[in-house]
Amino acid sequence: MRFGVLGPLEVWSDDGLPLRVPELKVRALLADLIAHDGGPVSADRLIDDLWGERPTRNPAGTLQARVSQLRRSLGGAATIVHGPSGYRLAEHDSDAARFRALAGRRSADPRVRAGELDRALALWRGPAYADFADAGFARPQAARLDELRLTALEEQAEVRLELGEHVDLWELVALHPLRERLVAAHMKALYRAGRQTEALAAYGALRARLGAELGLDPSPVLAGLHQAILRQDAGLAAPVPAPATSLPAPVSPLPGPVSPLPAPLTDLIGREEELAGVRAALAASRLVTLTGPGGVGKTSLALAAARELALPEAPASPDVAGPGGVAFPD
Repeated sequence: MRFGVLGPLEVWSDDGLPLRVPELKVRALLADLIAHDGGPVSADRLIDDLWGERPTRNPAGTLQARVSQLRRSLGGAATIVHGPSGYRLAEHDSDAARFRALAGRRSADPRVRAGELDRALALWRGPAYADFADAGFARPQAARLDELRLTALEEQAEVRLELGEHVDLWELVALHPLRERLVAAHMKALYRAGRQTEALAAYGALRARLGAELGLDPSPVLAGLHQAILRQDAGLAAPVPAPATSLPAPVSPLPGPVSPLPAPLTDLIGREEELAGVRAALAASRLVTLTGPGGVGKTSLALAAARELALPEAPASPDVAGPGGVAFPD
């Protein structure tokens, strides 16, 4: 079972099929359990989270009814376990857990790290716990996830700059104008794009805003970047992108060119006479056409003849005949 909370609440079976959890309170119950890392969560806490100051006449019974509904939606009683400490979800996975795991890695290779961050950020479908933005049980977890996402976006920008790639951070900086790490990446990206004036203006805007709203100055790191841009420090230049690492070419076990023909999956059995006929026909003609109903093995016979005769011009696809090849109509 896999749950999605990086956006609207979603549920998928082990086979990847979406599961529907229909009723709002039942969905809130599931979101509450996920927000507490699957639980256990006490019945009193769940009742308070779901109904607050307006509980039903029989809060415990109502909660049990919602738990039963959720179990049916998820596939059975075993999906939610009840114990002395409360209710908990059975073994499960979530996009939030996957995101935290990928974002928390510290791969030294910037290309590997860029891929990890790309995969982590691709899990997001919208704001965390989007269906329950006003629910008290979801707000702390959503805030933590949103902060982790912004940190991952900042690191992604830094890694791509390290790789010599272009990044566009205008929209993100407009949404989060006081994040110094983000503004630093933005300034560096602008400078490398030949837009020194805009890079300096980005620093000025942050400095003015920090002073007006928080009574602070930019950090020494950001001030140092500002000075480096002013003097056009050579260390700010984009690195030359390293060539993509490629695997060594496979070594052929035989000398000479590698055949473009696909390797046989099974041996050709009981068709020696037909194969001899193809050999004889190829000795007399540049083009031999094999006919017959679909599924009788024309392709296997043609490929076997081409391999046996080691034709250098043998076509990679048996559907197209080349010089000295074997063709057969549909």
